[in-house]
Amino acid sequence: MAFIGGAWTPNILWYLSTGPRRFSELRGDIPLVSAKVLTQRLRELEDHGLLSRRVLESAAPSVEYALTPLGQEFLPVIRAIALVGQKLKDRAVA
Repeated sequence: MAFIGGAWTPNILWYLSTGPRRFSELRGDIPLVSAKVLTQRLRELEDHGLLSRRVLESAAPSVEYALTPLGQEFLPVIRAIALVGQKLKDRAVA
């Protein structure tokens, strides 16, 4: 839980589950997270081996993040948490 318990970490893993994303795309996916916190979380996840960082060569350099095989192993956990959360939300509305 220490690896995925940080603020915004489950969100980052969720959005990377569909494939590699650039920093700006992740900022758009998670609009409430500040650039500073997103950068910190991405570095932590990279340090733990859950995601990889690749610098894209272009006129305006950008960085792309992707889940590693180890990071992908967390996806069933994230999906289960999302499913239970949705059930609780549906129950509260009914």
